[in-house]
This record gives sequence, C-alpha cells and structure tokens, in this order.
Amino acid sequence: MAFFLETLFGGLMAGMLYSLVALGFVLIFKASGVFNFAQGAMVLVAALCMARFAEWIPAWTGLESKALANLMAFAVSVVFMFLLAWVIERLVLRHLVNQEGVTLLMATLGITYFIDGFGQTLFGSDIYKIDVGMPKDPVFILDSLFEGGVLISQEDVVAALVAAVLVAALSVFFQKTGTGRALRAVADDHQAAQSIGIPLNRIWVIVWCVAGITALVAGIIWGSKLGVQFSLTTVALRALPVIILGGLTSVPGAIIGGLIIGVGEKLSEVYLGPLVGGGIEIWFAYMLALVFLLFRPQGLFGEKIIDRV
Repeated sequence: MAFFLETLFGGLMAGMLYSLVALGFVLIFKASGVFNFAQGAMVLVAALCMARFAEWIPAWTGLESKALANLMAFAVSVVFMFLLAWVIERLVLRHLVNQEGVTLLMATLGITYFIDGFGQTLFGSDIYKIDVGMPKDPVFILDSLFEGGVLISQEDVVAALVAAVLVAALSVFFQKTGTGRALRAVADDHQAAQSIGIPLNRIWVIVWCVAGITALVAGIIWGSKLGVQFSLTTVALRALPVIILGGLTSVPGAIIGGLIIGVGEKLSEVYLGPLVGGGIEIWFAYMLALVFLLFRPQGLFGEKIIDRV
C-alpha cells in the first residue's frame, strides 16, 4: 500500500506540472480561438530569462542575497514576458483579427521559431541552472500508518503547491474581476464582445501576458528540476494529451486532465510496465488522448468546436 501511495503521489505531482503548461494553451485558445504552438517556446524563453538574470544581477550589483537576486530576476522576467506579449499582439495578432483559424495557427508557428532564435541570441544556448531554494531531498511521511513510511519528493510537493496556488489565483481572476469577465465574454463570442465595447486587441495582450506568467512559473519549476536547456520546449508536448483529455476550452479540464495523465503514467509504468517490457510512461498519455479523439474529441469538459462557430 505504501508503494502504491508513493506512485500515486508522484503521479499527482507530475500531473500538476503538466496542467500548468496546458493552462497556457487553454487560456490563449479561449480568448483568440487559436491553438498556440508557441507555448513551449514561451516556457523556454521565460526560464532562460529567469536563469540568466539570476546570474547577471549579482554580478552587476554585487548583491550577495540569493533570495533577493531571484526575486529581482523574477520581476525582470515578468516585465520581459509582458513586453513579449505586447510585441506579439502589436506586430502580429493585431493584423490578423477575424482571420481564419489556420492563419492564426501558422502565425503561432512563426512566433515559436522567432522566440527560439531570439532567446538563443539574447541569453545564450548553454545549459543554465535555476536555483530558487526548492528542497531537493525526499522525505518519509505517514510513518505511523505504514512501516517505513511513504517516500515523497519535497521538490515535487512544493512545485505542485505553487502550481495549485497559481491555478486558484487564475480562477479568482476569471470569475471575480471585470477583466476576467471580459476575457470570458471574448472567449464565448468575439464579435458580440466587440459589439458591447470590449477591445479585442487589449484582451489579447492581457491573455498573452497571463499565459506568459504561467509559462514563467512552469519554466522556473521545470528549469529547477531539469536545468534550462533548449529541449525544454518539448515540455509543451507533454501538455498536448492533457488538453485533449480535459478539453481545449476548459480551464478545469486542464487541471483534471493533467492529474489523470500524471497518475495514469506512473501507475501504468509501475504495474503494467514489467508485463510488456517497460516504456509505457512514454506513450501512455498519447494513446489515452488518441482514444478520446476517436470517441469524445471535445474532451471531458470541452465544448464541441461546431458550437463555437
């Protein structure tokens, strides 16, 4: 039982991180109706910005406090992601309002390659380290219930808690603020939102800024775990089954889909992997997503695309 709980907790922690990346896809799709292929590149460039400024700020200022340097680097990274969102809207999206979805899709592909190249030019192409003080050592819990206790990763727990707080904050933002309600109105119907005076261009800037913040948090967490390298863009691929399962138009679906994928990967690898030679964790999520595409393409909580037209 203890081993099962270890596997279950590990899956839940991984699922929260998948959900965090998937949120960026869902937010932009709800506001603009476009699948944002640039989300993985945004995670990478945000992590690069955080890692490099965490190095540069102490070197430039002589600052010895790592916590303060990380805080300043985070603030700079937030501003950088906001500026990036503004530039994307100003130079690209503004000129594509009311265009076909495939046009916007191709635009995000172009943005992806631009961000990849721009990030490499600006911040370098080496492997960089992000150290925000997340605990690395695993600990044992529930010693009184199970002999030897249950081993969990403190880093995964902290990362999952950060992701949960961000998700809760986004939920409050969308449900309780005027800007959030405007974003939901745009998500429901672009033309109707414009007809009542909601500026579509400004909404797109806001939603790209919010997606940039989620990309920054995801980049910091994944960069702390794996190091900041250009393969970090592939993290976005792990989020694709999540949004297919949960629904491309559903924020709660991104969360629940991530948890299902995370738990399913871990349990299937541990309990079914030995029977088939292992490797299930690599393809489990994609096979599950394929099943949903065949029988429920809108996902668990998404709406049919035909209903949005």
